[in-house]
Amino acid sequence: MKLFNPRLIVFICALLLGVGFSVPSLLETKGPKITLGLDLRGGLNMLLGVQTDEALKNKYLSLASALEYNAKKQNILLKDIKSNLEGISFELLDEDEAKKLDALLLELQGHSQFEIKKEAEFYSVKLTPLEQEELRKNTILQVIGIIRNRLDQFGLAEPVVIQQGKEEISVQLPGIKTLEEERRAKDLISRSAHLQMMAVDEEHNKDAMKMTDLEAQKLGSVLLSDVEMGGKILLKAIPILDGEMLTDAKVVYDQNNQPVVSFTLDAQGAKIFGDFSGANVGKRMAIVLDNKVYSAPVIRERIGGGSGQISGNFSVAQASDLAIALRSGAMSAPIQVLEKRIIGPSLGKDSIKTSIIALIGGFILVMGFMVLYYSMAGVIACMALVVNLFLIVAVMAIFGATLTLPGMAGIVLTVGIAVDANIIINERIREVLREGEGIAKAIHLGYINASRAIFDSNITSLIASVLLYAYGTGAIKGFALTTGIGILASIITAIIGTQGIYQALLPKLAQTKSLYFWFGVNKRA
Repeated sequence: MKLFNPRLIVFICALLLGVGFSVPSLLETKGPKITLGLDLRGGLNMLLGVQTDEALKNKYLSLASALEYNAKKQNILLKDIKSNLEGISFELLDEDEAKKLDALLLELQGHSQFEIKKEAEFYSVKLTPLEQEELRKNTILQVIGIIRNRLDQFGLAEPVVIQQGKEEISVQLPGIKTLEEERRAKDLISRSAHLQMMAVDEEHNKDAMKMTDLEAQKLGSVLLSDVEMGGKILLKAIPILDGEMLTDAKVVYDQNNQPVVSFTLDAQGAKIFGDFSGANVGKRMAIVLDNKVYSAPVIRERIGGGSGQISGNFSVAQASDLAIALRSGAMSAPIQVLEKRIIGPSLGKDSIKTSIIALIGGFILVMGFMVLYYSMAGVIACMALVVNLFLIVAVMAIFGATLTLPGMAGIVLTVGIAVDANIIINERIREVLREGEGIAKAIHLGYINASRAIFDSNITSLIASVLLYAYGTGAIKGFALTTGIGILASIITAIIGTQGIYQALLPKLAQTKSLYFWFGVNKRA
């Protein structure tokens, strides 16, 4: 008996690899494991709504801030700069500066397209309808990216974050079970983390407690809650700078050993911060986060270095989550939790149990048919099927893939694909045997003839799986992943592995007197 040949070695290696890397997932021991998806493991499912109107407002607010800052630098006198959902408006006090203003607006425009209207000295600026639609689309994509980034830093395994509808996002977090975990995840996801530096309206702030939002708006200011002192504080509506210029955020401890969040600005932000603080010594500047004032200290001197701190009686966990949110970037639009529900582990256990029963039941029926119809050739095919399953589990475990209910359906489908390959091989071998050829030639020709059909069908299916995985989402990806891995595994086990076994057994097969025992063929033609 020829025990060693390249195909048999590949088959044995596949068996060892499959069993070795499947054990941690199957027996829950240490090692790389498959991550169970939300439908199998349980967890938190949320539907979020993105308020893209606010993204448009923030865009105009940033533009107004940049316009005010740069106009002062170029000695262009502007009055009543206002920003809202319709765009920004202002008055040019010196018409001789019109050309300089036009050049500045062109510079601020960047890659965006503006509609600029002039009526004497009054200007209004807004994005074109096409640019507004593009901004809304990009806002959704940006929010999805930020949520994924935050969840990755939070340490959650395999979160699923996908767009659903025009302005909605579906978030699935496997493994979230306790109310505390749910609260932290929800707060981390829904927090805008919009950091701003804003000047206190010193002239009118004394009347802030009895002022309405509309009265504040008429003054070109805004009323915000003061977390540190309580009550309201009146701030100039146009911010000095915002979180787009933030480069880092981390948890540090103040002189009282309380956790605070330290942040660092980029070069442009540091310059604006330094210039403003230098020109406003003795006045107050507020640090605003998500429309809440966390501190509003008096500027004692020019602040260089472009760094600051946010304090607010945080716990270590709260400070850590805030730092993660700031590092991940500010949401360009606030999000609202439209729906949330905890999928209990009982649903996961029932799903797993039902799927495993279906898989085992189908596997037993298939193996029974193969053995009854193809005799020992059927036994060899069943060995290939077992190795096939081990390989699927092993590859998914190695890459830390997530197994979902559709993924388990893909595994069941893969069993059918692998069986089909083995049936084609056995039928081709039997056809040659019925023609009166010897066993060695029958095996050789059988694999040659079968391989063409198997490769054609499997490569086509593999391409479909790759496309589904590339362009699909959620459950479709899980199905495509397990199906694709299963197709590759079936090629290795059916075409390479079983042929290696036959080659090792060839000396014994050549001496057999019973073709029925080996291939289920009664006699040669």
